[in-house]
Amino acid sequence: MPINLRGLAISLFLMLVSAFSAHAATSCGDNSGKPATGEPIIIGAITGKTGPDDFSNSTKAAKAYFDCLNANGGIKGRPVKYLVEDDQWNPEIAAQLAAKLVNDEKAVLMVGNSSYVECGANADFYKKSGILVVAGVGVPRECYFAENYAPTNAGPRVSMLGAMGYALDKLNAKSVVCIGPNIPNVGTWSCDGVMLLAKEKGFAAQTILMDPGSADATSIILQAASSKPDVIVLGLSKGVAVPLLTAAEEQGLNQTITFLSAASAYDLSVPTTIGSGWDGKFYVNMEFNDLNAQTPDNQNWLAVMDQYGQKSDPRDTFAQAGYLAARIAEKALMTLDPANINRETASAAVRGIKDFKSDIFCAPWYFGDGQPRHNANSTTRMAVSEGGKWKVVSDCAPSPDPELKDVRAFEKSAGIN
Repeated sequence: MPINLRGLAISLFLMLVSAFSAHAATSCGDNSGKPATGEPIIIGAITGKTGPDDFSNSTKAAKAYFDCLNANGGIKGRPVKYLVEDDQWNPEIAAQLAAKLVNDEKAVLMVGNSSYVECGANADFYKKSGILVVAGVGVPRECYFAENYAPTNAGPRVSMLGAMGYALDKLNAKSVVCIGPNIPNVGTWSCDGVMLLAKEKGFAAQTILMDPGSADATSIILQAASSKPDVIVLGLSKGVAVPLLTAAEEQGLNQTITFLSAASAYDLSVPTTIGSGWDGKFYVNMEFNDLNAQTPDNQNWLAVMDQYGQKSDPRDTFAQAGYLAARIAEKALMTLDPANINRETASAAVRGIKDFKSDIFCAPWYFGDGQPRHNANSTTRMAVSEGGKWKVVSDCAPSPDPELKDVRAFEKSAGIN
């Protein structure tokens, strides 16, 4: 039987392309393919896994990246030992866990933290202990107003105001109701930003704070709709926001009011879950790039999750945040002598990061050495639910949060774009 040389050549070429693509997509450390075998570098993290909602996606992604890093030489031969603890949405437990990781386990950095309560419980402790936190998902105000705490995400307030800015500029909104969680320095702080922007721009605004663990979704939605606002902006986790949208559709409010959300609802499952009744009527802010973006870092994140994470680990905006936090920690630690990695040297290396670029970010991330607070990620995109998917509807735009004036001033003085 004659051999089809042309077909064989094409098949071999496609196999090589596929192999190269798979290798290139999963990139960690020095890509040596050799496991790190030296003395472990202890890195800690605290997350809110059990409670009103599972908030641990950031640490799952960070762990996947560190596992990939360890399989490819680690930090110049030293593996990362990543210790993750669950604060159960309890500030007292969060404080106990921080003491355990910092004092007992001797962590040199905290990376990928994602919690509603641990920033407030531990910010002062981290400063006194001389340890820096490159958080994945900051939520309360304390996450953005602490000297030693720098999240990779924009945060609920900046993200909500990014959504509100879009509603004003593109949807011609003139009135809004802001719904946030009744959690100290979370819901009030976020919705206060919407109220402040409303005062500056001259549109009507109201705030509703709800208990994310026990609120009646229908009563909350009817209360919000009673003033007949043009838009309702949500600042709640996905697990709380979806029931509110379901209740709103049951009342027919998706036909008369446009709903928007902070990035906490930006999850690939949401458009399918809420259904076609929300096509073109539910917008979310994106703290990072499109979850399906065909860009190198975003594809690497997905490849790392597929190879080193669990199938059940969400591929959402918070997972992007944890991946980025781990990458930032890696970049900082790679600048150090592997024999001299400790809390002091690791902290100095993180403080020195001024221009961390990734196609997942809209703008370069920086720590902001010497700054009393950190909010490097404050430029975001928007997407709308359409046909069971998210459709990106805006380019990167700075959040109009009035509280960012000091951040913008620092960026200008430091030459950061």
